[in-house]
Amino acid sequence: MPQNSSVVVGAAPLAPADVVAIARHHASIVIDDGALGRVAESRRVIDAMAADPVPHYGVSTGFGALATTFIAPERRRQLQVSLIRSHAAGTGPEVETEVVRALQLLRLQTLASGRTGVRPVVVETYAAMLNAGITPLVREYGSLGCSGDLAPLAHVALSAMGEGEVRNADGDLVAASDALAAAGIEPLVLEEKEGLALINGTDGMLGMLVLALHDLEMLITTADLSAAMSIESQLGTDAVFAADLMALRPQVGQAASAANLRAFLGDSPMVASHKGPDDGRVQDAYSLRCSPQVHGAARDTMAHATMIAERELASVVDNPVVTVDGRIESNGNFHGAPVAAVLDFLAISVADVASVSERRTDRALDPARSHGLPPFLASEVGVDSGLMIAQYAAAGIVSELKRLAAPASVDSIPSSAMQEDHVSMGWSAARKLRRSIDGLARVLAIEILTGARALDLRAPLEAGPATGAVRDLVRTVAGGPGPDRFLSPEMEAVTELVTSGAVARTAKENANV
Repeated sequence: MPQNSSVVVGAAPLAPADVVAIARHHASIVIDDGALGRVAESRRVIDAMAADPVPHYGVSTGFGALATTFIAPERRRQLQVSLIRSHAAGTGPEVETEVVRALQLLRLQTLASGRTGVRPVVVETYAAMLNAGITPLVREYGSLGCSGDLAPLAHVALSAMGEGEVRNADGDLVAASDALAAAGIEPLVLEEKEGLALINGTDGMLGMLVLALHDLEMLITTADLSAAMSIESQLGTDAVFAADLMALRPQVGQAASAANLRAFLGDSPMVASHKGPDDGRVQDAYSLRCSPQVHGAARDTMAHATMIAERELASVVDNPVVTVDGRIESNGNFHGAPVAAVLDFLAISVADVASVSERRTDRALDPARSHGLPPFLASEVGVDSGLMIAQYAAAGIVSELKRLAAPASVDSIPSSAMQEDHVSMGWSAARKLRRSIDGLARVLAIEILTGARALDLRAPLEAGPATGAVRDLVRTVAGGPGPDRFLSPEMEAVTELVTSGAVARTAKENANV
């Protein structure tokens, strides 16, 4: 989606692409007029309850373990302020801008549903902050994923009140009050129920899930390409990826990855050079032969996670909520279990895809298994180390990814005087998945760097159109075979080609389809 495009919030659930466009590419937001009408209508319900001498949770009572404490009308504004200030208790490193924007956007979507009881000005303020490029300072630790992402959301609410610090559109760290004033935005003065509505949600973990799925869609295609480069340069066979063989096991993700491998290896003179009755390569090692099975499992995991994400995007997550018929009801929809589980599931798949990639890289460097390539793809064996330590880097990352695959969602820890006695840890699952995805991109970049050099070393045999085009792309930032040189800058440059999507785009544009 172009950066100057706009997204309507409140008319229908946001699509994953909308979240990426606003969070990462700063697309502008337009609030649906009908949504503002529904917001105003539900606010009238809250105002009526606020005047009722009978206590209503979140309107005229305290919160959490203090839910039975009645709060007099003249103290309720202070109650809202105290709630936000006390809950803005994050600590640790600053969270990335795109994550905070996704967090705020998804809270905005729930506010615009008309089921939370906030005033229209709250909706308008959150949209105005996003449109002005004002990003609240949110810190790494503080969320247990129940009641939603309390601390991160409280930091956002605090900024909307004109307190704390934010990043302005230029990326400078400034006082929230100054940033709001510069953008012509009045700080919020919260009324009954609004503090709760601003902090009860799965928005942080969901935002990170949506961003992760967007990145993984590209990275798994990149993994198919890197596998193709390894298979081709190690004189493996593509016969095992035939469509009729894949149909014998109708796993959807496996079929998609196998189709990519057939396309990326299509018309390869290198693969054709050893085809025929005498080709004994039908028993390639598992890391080559079973690439579509491993990558496909990740694709299927992503499909399941996408279903959960889309359901969550269509959800109203708040406690209590204003029902369509005007009741205000407590509920447990803020619990992040559905999102946390798939975040952990994805981390397992990421670790597995990176693991098989590293094994393919290692095979290319071992003359006992590479079918004629020099040891470590070195120029002068014994003097040069070639790509030996690049593989060490991949191995170190894979080892960490295995640790990051340990699920956070089973590690509940009680809080709030045992009122919140089972929590999802979804925020933690999302944070470690982001690190896992970064590691996967680097492992794939090392395999692509290795595959590019191995293809060159097979000359005069030629690579196929897709793999050859990616090899040529790599050559724009990394040199070919030759004496040892400073490798780290080349590894970083190829990683940038991977994360930007350039590798996947180049492969698809040149594939035999």
